Amino acid sequence: MPHVLILGGTTEARRLAELIAAGTGLPALRVTNSLAGRVSTPRLPPGEVRVGGFGGAEGLAEWLRAHQVDALIDATHPFAETIGFHAARAAAAAHVPLLALRRPGWVPVEGDDWHEVGSLEEAAALLPALGRRVFLTTGRLGLAAFAVPALDELWFLVRSVDAPEPPHPARMEVLLDRGPFTLDGEPGERGEPRKPGERELLRRHRIDVVVTKDSGGPATAPKLTAAREAGLPVVVVRRPAVLEGVRVADGPEQALHWLMSRYS
Repeated sequence: MPHVLILGGTTEARRLAELIAAGTGLPALRVTNSLAGRVSTPRLPPGEVRVGGFGGAEGLAEWLRAHQVDALIDATHPFAETIGFHAARAAAAAHVPLLALRRPGWVPVEGDDWHEVGSLEEAAALLPALGRRVFLTTGRLGLAAFAVPALDELWFLVRSVDAPEPPHPARMEVLLDRGPFTLDGEPGERGEPRKPGERELLRRHRIDVVVTKDSGGPATAPKLTAAREAGLPVVVVRRPAVLEGVRVADGPEQALHWLMSRYS
């Protein structure tokens, strides 16, 4: 039975695992889903699940050989640059075919006031000229870029799945939440409070600038619409490019077709 390793942790990775589990048009496949373990309560996909790193490219290559992996799919976050590099090196070393599953990036439309930058540090340097109350949606692991004296007078609403650890901005409120997000909010689940929408968050917290990574996809895109409607500037951190020579699928269905072409 062919063995497929999915480097996951994203909505697309979970959806691909679900499509494989449904079995339409595919022979039986053994699927192992690998999660980095950075989220305390991840949404688990169907199939075998392992949590934790591999020990770099060499460790991943050894795992591919030891577990007789026939295909490797890198479906990690578009900004998980290190694991993408390790996946390419490991696949080449172990002679395992590799596919990168990357959701398309966002594209500005009429009315957007985007300021594109190449890093979180560049985003931080730009903020004092754009606003004083910042909606920061870049995740908890990059907050050190905003924990600088030049930004001590700015106030940040930081949204992340898990609570961030220092260093972080001097003036900050943390909103623990997980996408998908909506423009107008939705009822809470199992007795939880109502989940506010992006429009309401911007109004309630008097946000005047939004910072985001170009993660792409619909799950977190409503903040861009809300910012456009409110006439707010958005600082967009460009995503790293996929390594040259690595085949790319832009969605789970396309990745499934790649598997079908190999094993049907």
